[in-house]
Amino acid sequence: MSFGEPEGYDEGARPRPLGRRRRSQAVAAAACLVLGTGLIGGAVTGSWLAGDSGAPGAPRGFVAVRTLWHDVPVDQLFPPTVQGEGAGPGGADRTWTRIAVAPDSGCEDAFDALLRKVLAPVGCERLLRATYTDATQSHVTTVGLLFTEADAAAMTSLARRFDAERLDRRTDLMPLPYAAKDTAAAGFGAGQRATWAISVLTDAPAVVYAVTGWADGRAVDTPQPAEDAMESGATTAPAQAGLGHEAQGLADRVERGLRKKADTVTEQPS
Repeated sequence: MSFGEPEGYDEGARPRPLGRRRRSQAVAAAACLVLGTGLIGGAVTGSWLAGDSGAPGAPRGFVAVRTLWHDVPVDQLFPPTVQGEGAGPGGADRTWTRIAVAPDSGCEDAFDALLRKVLAPVGCERLLRATYTDATQSHVTTVGLLFTEADAAAMTSLARRFDAERLDRRTDLMPLPYAAKDTAAAGFGAGQRATWAISVLTDAPAVVYAVTGWADGRAVDTPQPAEDAMESGATTAPAQAGLGHEAQGLADRVERGLRKKADTVTEQPS
């Protein structure tokens, strides 16, 4: 019969101080702590260099977006033609053609008073807008890019408020359309808004939105958020006409284009 070797002896049965193992364990633990701290620090540094808006300081990618409104041609932010593969009801494809671009401006007259108040905490560096029509010229959609003056913390705070209070679903917070003369959107006013979508970005100082209506200028008594209008079985007129898909589809693709352009600018050598 054999027993395990006592804790306080080495393999030659010679007594050894019991504290040695503890000291070696402590050294190993300290080494792990240093290594772990180094890895965490490296990850934070790498995240910051990659432009992660959640990292301390002023990330390059986040800051780069703020100047895109004057650094990037409008055709790259609002392409003359936007392909919406699978963007329509039932996964149908969509094609949108740009019919007007608003002069870049501030936000003073571009939003209803209440929406302007809600967006005030992030400021307004510049607002770009363009209006599109679908392939049948039955619908018109204004897409907006609001470049804010806010940092990442302020954008995150606003996004959380939108989520918590469902501000993107309130009819009194619908964006205004851009109606251009001598186009299919000439009669696209506040009373013609049918569906809308608003997205507050947290990794860029920008708010993306879209608002849709009929090209014939008909008034809409009960506007519906794009999210609701896209639900299966929705029976409202905007839902049946696919206007929720128009608003959300265009907003999504303009947002993707903004992110892609921001990535390109960030990757360019300084």
